[in-house]
Amino acid sequence: MYRGREGQWAFLLHRLSGLAILAYLLLHVFSIGSFIFGERFYMAIHHTYDLWPFRIGLVFITAGVVYHAFNGLRIIVMDFTGAGVAYQRQMWYAVMLISVLSAVYAAYRLYPRLVGGF
Repeated sequence: MYRGREGQWAFLLHRLSGLAILAYLLLHVFSIGSFIFGERFYMAIHHTYDLWPFRIGLVFITAGVVYHAFNGLRIIVMDFTGAGVAYQRQMWYAVMLISVLSAVYAAYRLYPRLVGGF
């Protein structure tokens, strides 16, 4: 039975990050494909992407991709090595730390764009 421990949170965040990456990919494909409707429509879409929610979303998608990738590696280690299961909790905290650090770094690098400058 699940008790809200690290394994359950790892599973939930892995699924949510995967869905967020899929949504970002679909949005990206739509954005690139919108050029067939003309340059004006294409530019309107890209001006919409310059709004603050999309700017902040860049930081979250960076953290989501990093989390999904490193958590996937953690799952591989647990599946293919017997010793990996014993350290799954510590590995999950390491994945979370790497994800948070990548989000902080992305926010730092994107700071001028996040506050409105280019």
